[in-house]
Amino acid sequence: MCKIIFQVCLFCVFLCSSCHSQKNRSLSVPSKYEFRAVWVATVENIDWPQRGQYNSDLQKKDFIRILDEHKRSNINAVMVQVRDACDAYYAKGLEPWSEFLTGTQGKFPEPFYDPLDFMIQESHARNMEFHAWLNLNRATFRKASTIMPEHISVTRPEWMLTYDGQKILNFGIPEVRDYIVQVVAEILKHYDVDGIHFDDYFYPYPVVGQQLKDEETFRKYNNGIKNIEDWRRNNTDLLIAQISDTIKRMKPYVKFGISPFGVWRNYSATTPQGSKTQAGTTSYHTLYADTRKWLEKGWIDYMAPQVYFERSHNKVPYKTLVNWWTQNTFGRHLYIGHGIYKIKSGWTNTETPSQIRIDRENLSVQGGMYFSSKCLTENYGGIQDSLRTDFYRYPAFIPPMPWKDSIAPKQPQRVILLKEQGQNKLVWQPGEVASDGNENIYFAVYRFEKAEKINLQKIEKVLYIGRDNTFLDNTSEKARGYVYAVTSFDRLHNESLPTMVVVNYGE
Repeated sequence: MCKIIFQVCLFCVFLCSSCHSQKNRSLSVPSKYEFRAVWVATVENIDWPQRGQYNSDLQKKDFIRILDEHKRSNINAVMVQVRDACDAYYAKGLEPWSEFLTGTQGKFPEPFYDPLDFMIQESHARNMEFHAWLNLNRATFRKASTIMPEHISVTRPEWMLTYDGQKILNFGIPEVRDYIVQVVAEILKHYDVDGIHFDDYFYPYPVVGQQLKDEETFRKYNNGIKNIEDWRRNNTDLLIAQISDTIKRMKPYVKFGISPFGVWRNYSATTPQGSKTQAGTTSYHTLYADTRKWLEKGWIDYMAPQVYFERSHNKVPYKTLVNWWTQNTFGRHLYIGHGIYKIKSGWTNTETPSQIRIDRENLSVQGGMYFSSKCLTENYGGIQDSLRTDFYRYPAFIPPMPWKDSIAPKQPQRVILLKEQGQNKLVWQPGEVASDGNENIYFAVYRFEKAEKINLQKIEKVLYIGRDNTFLDNTSEKARGYVYAVTSFDRLHNESLPTMVVVNYGE
C-alpha cells in the first residue's frame, strides 16, 4: 500500500513542479507558493529598535516579539534595514554603529551583541528568510545628532554631494561604487543572509530650490557619455551590475532584490515600453534608475516595486501599474510593495485587501511586501486581521528561483511513526546531500485522509513547515486512517520527493 501511494504522489510532484500551482488561486485557499515579506525599518526607529531603547536585552526581546507576530500571520520573509546612512547594525563591517541602535553613532551595543547575527538566527529559527536591506546613497541623515570623526562623510568629503541638508554618496566616482560593493561584500562574507535588498533611493528625489552639483564629476568621469542624465543612469547601472557580480561570485544562492519607486517610465510615443500612467516622478527620469533594464539584463533576482497608489488613482491606478510590471519581469520574480502606512492617512480599510485580490488574479505576481512592520503589528485598519483570517490563513512556501538552483534535495530518510499521548508523532532523518551539494534545510509534513487522492499542491494539507525533524500531530484522531507525506527543502526552496507513512484506521 505504501508503495502505491508513493508512486501516485510522485506523479503529482512531477506534474506540478514547473507551474508551482499558480492556477486556481483563491482567497480562502491560495497558491502553495507565495512570497510574503515585511519591511522592518530602523531609520528614525520606525519599527525597531524602539526610540530610546538602547539596552541590548530589551532590543532582542522586542525583535523576537516582532518576528513572532509576523510568524502568526504566516509571513515568510523579513527585509530588515541594517544600513541607514553609511552606518551599521552589525559588528563585522566597514561602517560605524548606527545612532538609532545605541543613541550615539559609533557606540557599541550594551551588553555587547551583534544585532545582525542575532536577527538572522531568530529569523531562521522561525523558518523565515532574512534579507539585509541597505540604503544605497545616504551618508548623513538630515536629523543626525552625532557624526563620528571616522565616518566616511568626514574622512572622504570628496566623495560627497550635499543635497537638501544631507550628504549623499556620489555614484559618479568609481571609488564610491567600489566602496558600496565592498560594504555588501563584507555582509556576504560574515553573515548568513538570504538576500541583499535595496529600496528606491538612488539619486535623490527632487526638492524645490535644490540642485545636484555633480557637473565636475561628470566632466572627469563621463567616459564619452554626452548627456549628464544618461551618465547618471549609467553610474547606477554600473553599481547594480557590480553588486550583482559580487553576490554571484561570493554566494550565488543569495538573492538580490530591488524595491524601486513604482513607475519606471510613463508611456509615450517615444517610450512605448512604459506604463500607461501619468506619474510626475519616475525611476528612470527622476531617480536615474533604469529598473526595467536590470530585470532584462538578469542583474537582479526579484523586483518589488512600491505600488503605493490606490486603485482609483487618477494618474497611476494600482491595477494598471501592476499589470505593466507583470509584463516586464523577464522571467524574474515580481513581488508587489504595498504601502499600508497610508491606511492611517486616508486609505479605506478595503483598499489593501482589494489590492491583494488583484495581485492574486495575476499569475505573474509571486507575492507581496508590506511597509512597514508596525503597520501590521499595530493592525492598521484591521489589515493584520485580514491576513490571518483570510489571505494568509494558510502558510505558503517561498517560490523557487530555477535560474539560481533547480535541483531538488534528497527526500527525508527513515521516517518513523510513534505514539505520544495518543497522538501521531513523526520523526525522520534528513536526506543525503544532493548532487549540487545542497542539504535539507527545512521540512514539510502533509496529511491526507487514507481514502483521499494525494496532491502535494494543496497547501491546506500542510500541517508543519520548519527546521526540526520531528512533528507531533495533536489533531490526529485514532479512529481515522491517514497518509503522511514528509518532504524536504533546500535553501532556495526546491522540494524533494515525498517519503510516505500510512496510519491505518484505529491505529
